Order: sequence, then structure tokens, then C-alpha cells
Amino acid sequence: MTRILVTVLAGGILSGLIGVLLLPVLRALKAGQSIREVGPTWHNNKAGTPMMGGLFFILGTILCLIGNIPIMVDHTVFYVLALGLCFGLVGFLDDFCKAKYKRNLGLTSIQKALLQMAVSAIFVYLLYKQDPTRCNIYIPFANTHFYVHPLLYVFFSMFVMIGCDNAVNITDGVDGLCGSVTLPVMIFFTAAAFMLKKLDLAILPAALTGGLIAYLFFNWHPAKVFMGDTGSLFLGGIVCALSFALNMPLILILVGFVYLVETLSVILQVGYFKVTHGKRIFKMAPIHHHFEMCGWKEVKIVLIFTAVSAVMCVLAWFGISGLF
Repeated sequence: MTRILVTVLAGGILSGLIGVLLLPVLRALKAGQSIREVGPTWHNNKAGTPMMGGLFFILGTILCLIGNIPIMVDHTVFYVLALGLCFGLVGFLDDFCKAKYKRNLGLTSIQKALLQMAVSAIFVYLLYKQDPTRCNIYIPFANTHFYVHPLLYVFFSMFVMIGCDNAVNITDGVDGLCGSVTLPVMIFFTAAAFMLKKLDLAILPAALTGGLIAYLFFNWHPAKVFMGDTGSLFLGGIVCALSFALNMPLILILVGFVYLVETLSVILQVGYFKVTHGKRIFKMAPIHHHFEMCGWKEVKIVLIFTAVSAVMCVLAWFGISGLF
């Protein structure tokens, strides 16, 4: 437990220091965000806010893991980190295109999907080679496992990871939202890994817990920096990778409940719009923008969405309690 707490503290301090050093650099490079024309009009005053703030907690987390290497015995955590970094790299390329060409859209959806599919397949293969029993997927609350054929498991994993990663990305829409919603998720995975006696695997979410707290000092409304796709795709990769590394991917339905609702709001909005030839379910999608259009302040949205995320993580804890 002491090691976990020290890692949380170290992650926060390192990410905070990196933020202090990097923020002026991002401003000097004019790596500013372009605001989408379809978003709320009052978001236009955020144009030019530095992106790639996700580098704060990404670098802080990496340094924490490096510091723990001498006492590590299980290196599965580096598979998880590698997936997060590869997804984050996809986001970095997207952010780079946005910053260089001064537009909101970077990589195309197809380019992102192909890169994410390739990385997901490699990650799943490595986990399977390490432990073939991972095909026995844990069913929350039922306290039982369900066997899935290896080939089906690979396709299932790729679908879940790509979906989860993009869902986290969609959640990054107002100041502090994605980081705040993900904070209880990281605490959940830290506690779950600790209770399962996978202490080395608990280090990564512990470091990210501290890193996200530090990052929110920069990203809380009004934001001085955005995490960009660099940070949100990295977080999405870590969230789904941890669920597979701990062999509990179905728990994403609960811990990722806010991500899921955000994504479903977009799917429902687009589908309904096409079927009804222009009618809408929400005033704007994703759903956090709907609440903005209803008059909610950004801070209120963040606090309520984070509270929902925390409650669902508590529920998820009861769902996996049979493993302890």
C-alpha cells in the first residue's frame, strides 16, 4: 500500500512539474486548438488554447514506471503502457495535423481505425501468448467465467478497445471533463489490481491517478491547456488495456458508463437525424453539449458526470468482489 501511495504522490508531482515546464513551450509553438464550427458558439473563445496537455500525465506516468523497474517482477504493465502510448501516438499525429494546418480535423476516421486495429491486435496477441486462459472472460456479479474461442476473443478485444478508446476521446469536450471522469476509473483499477495481488500492474493507474489530479490544475475551467487527442486516446488505451490485463473487460460497461453514454448519444443523434430527415433527440451531441445548451455551466457538468462515474465504479467494485 505504501508503494501505491508513494506512486500516486510521485505521479502528481512529476506531472505537475512537467506541466509547468511544457506549458510555455506549447504556447511558444502555438500548438493551439481549433474549435469545430458545429460546437457551441461560446467555445470559440477557447480557440488557440494549447493542445497536447496529455503529455503532462503521460510523461509523468512513464517516469514513475521507470522508477519502479528495479523492484518489478511482472512486466505485463509495460504491455498496457505500450498500448496506451501507441494509441496516444495516433492522437499525437492527429493533434500535430490540427496544429500545423490550423484545422479541427486531423487524421481521417479510417486512418485512426486502421492504426488502432493493428495496435489492438498485437496487444491481444501478446496477452494471449503470455496466458491462454485469458479467453475465459470474467462475468461481473455472476462470479464466473465464460470461455471464448481465441479467434473470436481477438475480434471481440479489438472491437472493445477501439470502441472504448474513441468513447474516451468523445468525452473530452468541456474543460476538465475527460480527466475528471477518468480519475475514479484509475482509482478503481488501482484498487482492483492491488486486491488481486498484481502490485506491479497497480503502479500504472496509481501513477495516472496522481498525474490526472495534477493535470486538472491546468485543465480546470477556464482551461489553460487541453489534453488533445494525444491525452484522450492514451487514456482510452490505458482504460481498456487494464480491463483486459486484469481479465475483466466486461467491467468496462460499468466503469466506462459515462464514456458509453457519451458515445450512444452521438450514435442516437446521428441515426435519428438521418431517419427523420433533420430532427434531433438532443439539442447537441455528445450529451455534455446538450446540457450546455440547456444552460448548465461547464463546472456543473464536470462535477455531475464525475459523480456518476464514481458511483458506477463503486457498483463495479461490488461486481468483481467475488474475485477477492
